[in-house]
Amino acid sequence: MRSYNEHSEFDDWLSRMRITSRLDHSYSLCKEQFQKLKNDQQYWEGELSASALSTATAIMAMHQVCLHHEQLAGQYPLRQLIAGGLDWLTKTRNEDGGWGDTTKSVSNISTTMLVQAIFTATAGKYGTASEFSADWMAVTDRYIDKTGGIAAVKKRYGKDRTFSVPILMQCALAGTVEWSRVSQLPFELSCLPANWYKWAQLPVVSYALPALIAIGVLKHRKQPTWFLHWRWLRNLVTSTSLKVLERIQPPTGGYLEATPLTSFVTMSLCGAGEAGHPVVKNALRFLVDSAYEDGSWPIDTNLATWVTTLSINAMKDDLPEEQVIALLNWLLDQQYKTVHPFTNADPGGWAWTDLTGGVPDADDTPGAILAILKLKQRVADNRHAEIDLAVQNGVQWLLSLQNRDGGWPTFCKGWGKLPFDRSSPDITAHALRALHAYSTEVAPCMPEQFSCESAMKRGFQFLKKQQREDGVWLPLWFGNQFANEDENPVYGTSRVLLAYVDTDQANCPEAVAAHQFLCSIQNKEGGWGGAVDTPCSIEETSLALETLAQMQTEPDQIERGVLWLCDQIDAGQLSDPTPIGFYFAKLWYYEKMYPLAFATAALRNARNTLR
Repeated sequence: MRSYNEHSEFDDWLSRMRITSRLDHSYSLCKEQFQKLKNDQQYWEGELSASALSTATAIMAMHQVCLHHEQLAGQYPLRQLIAGGLDWLTKTRNEDGGWGDTTKSVSNISTTMLVQAIFTATAGKYGTASEFSADWMAVTDRYIDKTGGIAAVKKRYGKDRTFSVPILMQCALAGTVEWSRVSQLPFELSCLPANWYKWAQLPVVSYALPALIAIGVLKHRKQPTWFLHWRWLRNLVTSTSLKVLERIQPPTGGYLEATPLTSFVTMSLCGAGEAGHPVVKNALRFLVDSAYEDGSWPIDTNLATWVTTLSINAMKDDLPEEQVIALLNWLLDQQYKTVHPFTNADPGGWAWTDLTGGVPDADDTPGAILAILKLKQRVADNRHAEIDLAVQNGVQWLLSLQNRDGGWPTFCKGWGKLPFDRSSPDITAHALRALHAYSTEVAPCMPEQFSCESAMKRGFQFLKKQQREDGVWLPLWFGNQFANEDENPVYGTSRVLLAYVDTDQANCPEAVAAHQFLCSIQNKEGGWGGAVDTPCSIEETSLALETLAQMQTEPDQIERGVLWLCDQIDAGQLSDPTPIGFYFAKLWYYEKMYPLAFATAALRNARNTLR
């Protein structure tokens, strides 16, 4: 007969075998799903959520074209698209009378006021879809009044006018807000050289330059300033500003490939009497092409480069052999080889999308570098020099973007006045991982190498300063709608911790504190939400689990997380993404590929740790 200790050890072994068996099964399901979702070119485009905010802005843009340029409107089925969008919005209102950014989002004042504006502007003009009862709309009116209306919109964004001014502008076009409540944007500053923008203290973030120009011109035409000298200056530079707007418009017509930004530009130019401008024609083509079949619009065309690098970095050596060369060639083709006309960024970076409306940034560039280096291990030696050069160019681009505080911003160096232009911990950590990979895997092979040591030291000093007392780092472009201030400490902390693990600093005080935080907020079910006492999600559970498994600690917590994750996969929840993404200030979205990519990375790491 076995002793108690032998029995306990046998039970532990049997339990571990059962867990690893379930883990292997779930991991196989993930890999199968990846193969189903890839396109003919072997990469992944993903699919962004439908957005009530995007739909409302697209409808208003097309409505303004119908009002101001009948000939252009006649080239497209705008009436059908508007009616379909209105019908989709009537079906997706929340019970409280408001709309969230996605169909899974809680109501917010910004989206609800935009939707109220288009129902008011289009009432009775586009068929039965826009004919709603006064009682039905009164529920929305009460939600807006209760939430705070204009004051609530301004409070939500503070000094950042990137989104508050466009929202109120659309409402003013609809007549639900007076033009006096719409702030004048200094569009005249767009006439300055691009490298002066960071000194100009613009009231919008760097990627919102098209909105600053178009909305600024509209406000000037609708309600010019009483100060004559300033009025004359704006009259003088309007045509130059519009030329800048035309110059930075990508061939697809969509600024940043974003429906809201492109819509705000379109409706503003139409309202300003510029409906015949070439920008409007190209932007309208983009909006028509971007519509979903159900009548809605997403926030962006796709995140193809981002989700593809997430997928490669999740599967690593388990990526099918037949995809390796195609993915490598595709990723190398996405690297920018010339100065970007929008942000004036140097060559060497990657954007989130393969389309021309993308802009190189400091999150997608490290993701691409890490993915390319993983693919490099599986191709012939005669490709290595080409790959190393691309990686080196990407690293040089990252180094040129590092801010004075040691961190990395998203798009433009030095634009630190507004939140979405400042250095952020998660992007900084991603850049540090790429620099470390270059230093260890590429630099020794390069004839003209350079050191990243100083930049990395400054980057980690930035992270140390940004860490909260509870061990948390907060991300910039991700949040959780159920957490305090929409924060997502699980995303930020788990992403930053990987930089410490990669650089063999997992035992330093900052990493230890972060590790303790992640362990402390695991829910009793075994999963994680974005913060303390928030509902579990596949995305956030996977992020925490991947990091803990990479650190090879807390096997009991890893096992509980694995079992929760396997339960969700068995229940088919991989196809049920959670809105954790931020876009265009605080615009929520979810992405079809996120649960799959994050879960695959977590399960792969957990397999290695538990075995």
